[in-house]
Amino acid sequence: MSDKTRKRLAPGVTPLEIWSWAMYDFANSGYTTVVITAVFSAYFVAEVAANAPWATFAWTAALAVSYALIMLSAPLLGAWADARAAKKRLLLATTLGCIVFTAALAGVGRGDVALAVVLIVLSNFFFGSGENLIAAFLPEVSEGDALGQVSGWGWSLGYLGGLVALGASLAYVTWAQAQGARAVDFVPVTMLITAAFFLLACLPTFLFLRERAQARAGSVPLRAAWQRLGQTLRAAQHFRDLRRFLAGLIFYQAGIQAVIALAAVYAQQAMGFSTRETLVLILVVNITAACGAFAFGHVQDKLGHVPTIVLTLAGWIVTVLLAWRSDSAAMFWLAANLVGVCLGSSQSAGRALVAYLSPPGRQAEFFGLWGLAVKCSSILGPLTYGAVTWLSGGDHRLAILLTGLYFVVGIVIVAGVSSERGRRAALEATAFDPGG
Repeated sequence: MSDKTRKRLAPGVTPLEIWSWAMYDFANSGYTTVVITAVFSAYFVAEVAANAPWATFAWTAALAVSYALIMLSAPLLGAWADARAAKKRLLLATTLGCIVFTAALAGVGRGDVALAVVLIVLSNFFFGSGENLIAAFLPEVSEGDALGQVSGWGWSLGYLGGLVALGASLAYVTWAQAQGARAVDFVPVTMLITAAFFLLACLPTFLFLRERAQARAGSVPLRAAWQRLGQTLRAAQHFRDLRRFLAGLIFYQAGIQAVIALAAVYAQQAMGFSTRETLVLILVVNITAACGAFAFGHVQDKLGHVPTIVLTLAGWIVTVLLAWRSDSAAMFWLAANLVGVCLGSSQSAGRALVAYLSPPGRQAEFFGLWGLAVKCSSILGPLTYGAVTWLSGGDHRLAILLTGLYFVVGIVIVAGVSSERGRRAALEATAFDPGG
C-alpha cells in the first residue's frame, strides 16, 4: 500500500485492518456464489422440487421471506449496534448463524422442499444481516474521498473469495462426476465446502478489525433503537439525496438480485447448460466481477459517485438485452461476463455512496436503511422473475427481459441525485443527534 493511499485511510487505521475488513467480503462471498447463484439454486429447482412448474417461484419465495425478515430487523440491529458499539459482536453472531445453516443444507435431498426452504431462509437471513454490519465499518476505516476505492477493494476481494469457494466446489464436482456421482451426491458436499471456507476466511476480520464506536449511556437499548429509527425516518427531508438514491437503489437492485438468485437457473433452463458448464461460467464471471469492482473503485473516486453508478446501470441494460437475445453459448458467455463487470462495479459504487451520504456517528443506523432498501429489492426482483416463469409456463427469456426494466427505472431516479449536496446535508446533520 503506497504512502498516498495510506494517508487516505481514517486516522489510526492500518493496512492490516483494511485487509481484515475486506477479508469479510472474501469470506462471505462463497455463500452467495455457491449457494444462491451457482449450485443450490439450480439444484433446488431441478432436484429438490423435481422441475415442478412452481419450482422457480418457490425458490424466489424462500429468498423473499428471508429478505423480509432482514428488512424488519436491519434498522433495529443497526441502531442498536450504534447505541451499544456492538457491530463486531453482532457480526460474529450472524456469521456463525450463516455458517451453521449453510452446513445443514448438506442434509437436503430429493423431495425435501420444506427443509430446503427453512434452511435457505435462515442461512440467507444471517448472511444478509452480517452484510449490513460489515458495511457499517466502511466509514470508520476510510476517509470520505477514498470510500469508493476502499469499498472497491472489499468487493474485488469478495469476488475473488467467491472464485476460490466456487473453484473448490468445481474441483470436487468434476472429481465426483468422474466417479459416476449424481447431483444428489455431490451438491451436499459443496455446501460443507462453502461453510468451511466461510469459517476459515473470516478469522482475520474478527482478529484484527477494531470496533471504534463508543457506547451510548442512557435509555433501554431496544426502545432507544426504535426511537432512533423513527427519528431518522421523520428527519428524511434533511437527507433528500440519500432518500432519492435509496429509492433508485430499490429498483436497480431488483434487477441485480434477480440475476444473482437465478443465474444458474437461467443458464440451465434457458440455455441448456450442464451443472459443470454453469460452474465454469460463473467462476469466470467472478473474475470479471472482481476486476470490475477494483477498477471502478478508482473510477468512482475520479468520475464521481453518481456518474459511475449511472454508467454501470447503462451497462446492465445492455447485458440484459444480450442475455435475452442469446441464441448461442458464445453470445451468452459475452453477456455473462458483462454482467460480471457491471455487478462488481455497481455493488461497490452503491455501498460507497451510502457511506458518503451518511451522517458521521450514525453509519450503522443509515446502513440499516441501505440494507432495508437492498432487501426490499431482493424480494421484488426475484419474485418478479419467478412469477413470470410460473405464469408464462416456464419462459425464462421473457422473465429476464421484464426484470431488466428495473434497471431503466433505477437509472432515471439515480441520475437526479447530487452527491455533493447530499454530503453537505450529512455533515450539517452531525449537530442533530436524535440518539444522543
